[in-house]
Amino acid sequence: MSATPVGTGSEGTASAERDAKIVRALRAGEEAAFVTLVERYHPSLVRLASIYVRDRAVAEEVAQETWLAMLRGLDRFEARSSLKTWLFHILVNRARTRGKREGRSIPFSAMRSTSSNDDDEPAIEAEQFLPADHRWAGHWQHFPDSWDTVPEERVLSEETQQVIRKAIAALPHNQREVITLRDIEGWSPGEACNVLHISETNQRVLLHRARSRVRKALERHLKYE
Repeated sequence: MSATPVGTGSEGTASAERDAKIVRALRAGEEAAFVTLVERYHPSLVRLASIYVRDRAVAEEVAQETWLAMLRGLDRFEARSSLKTWLFHILVNRARTRGKREGRSIPFSAMRSTSSNDDDEPAIEAEQFLPADHRWAGHWQHFPDSWDTVPEERVLSEETQQVIRKAIAALPHNQREVITLRDIEGWSPGEACNVLHISETNQRVLLHRARSRVRKALERHLKYE
């Protein structure tokens, strides 16, 4: 299992310098620096915590605990990862522990970087492809539906957004983690890998499977509703 380095080149250097400046301000007790971080990351912390715990109120509590843990641990922060990665890693650890303690247990396999069941799961159902005895075996039997003819207001409607939210909530746990960070929070592959401690390859597979499931739910909704 491996993760992507914090960053290299001028972009990575600039990010490291920004982190160092913020950490110095936090260690000096500058409230404005802390407020800036809270405004930037608190909603995302709550959304990610909601994957592991039973409701939003508990997710808020976990986020608050994460901020306290960050402040208490500032003297131990050595910039081996970005400040953002470190903060969210604290959140994930605390949320997982809280979820297990409150009975929303997470199977051990879901907390590993991979699981045999997930590796064996096809991203797209076999029925979508021509059977082995067909001349063009393995080719698409039915191409995925195009949404070009669907009115934009329907695609962007609250009803459709609810379908997306339900589809994500129904995903296997490790797929839900990745799609939340990548597609909801807009994180880079490297950031997601660092926080979840998974490899780049596994992150890519999990994201593909998650997107395929969500797309399938959307296709059903837009086709039949």
